[in-house]
Amino acid sequence: MGAQGIVNSGLIPSLVRKLQVEEEHIQEIILDTLAPCLLEDATEALKSQAVPRFKEKLLSNNPQIRSKAARALIAISIPLEGKNQVWQNDVIPILVGLLSDSEKEVQANAAGALMHATVTTEGKYAALDADAIIPLLELLRSTPTVKVCLNATKALTMLAEAPEGRKSLLPHVSTFRLLQNHRNEAIQRAAQVAIKVIEWKP
Repeated sequence: MGAQGIVNSGLIPSLVRKLQVEEEHIQEIILDTLAPCLLEDATEALKSQAVPRFKEKLLSNNPQIRSKAARALIAISIPLEGKNQVWQNDVIPILVGLLSDSEKEVQANAAGALMHATVTTEGKYAALDADAIIPLLELLRSTPTVKVCLNATKALTMLAEAPEGRKSLLPHVSTFRLLQNHRNEAIQRAAQVAIKVIEWKP
């Protein structure tokens, strides 16, 4: 059964509930199952308190569960209601904390979730209040994987849309200029957009 089939058969709420009671290896499978379903349609998951459940899993001692929970949050925060719930449930400070995780995949997915959650003004300011800029810049300087680099650059671009974010990032434009020479074209483009947003003058 594909993602659309799972969504159509109404299984999402029970999968979200099972996240709380199943053993860790089953939780991993549930999170892997939910992520593509949320890309199809996040409505049922948002009604079923999925965001607070994923938030709990971000605090797991198991790096696989942290990573998969952050990946599920990327998917659920694509629709506006998901972005709002991530902000309202205070998930953003935890995601900021995970930018310094020991696992690259956790860092990448946390940055990806922040990239979506900071599209809204409330999300931007929640991330700025949680001091997201410093760990995001650290990721760019730590010879990151392509995924980490791309997600962190895009998240910083979102934060640069707020005047306070722009002001904090202006001294760091050289970091993005270096990324314009990256071997990956998507990163080059993301860096160009970031510089434009940071240097924009009202």
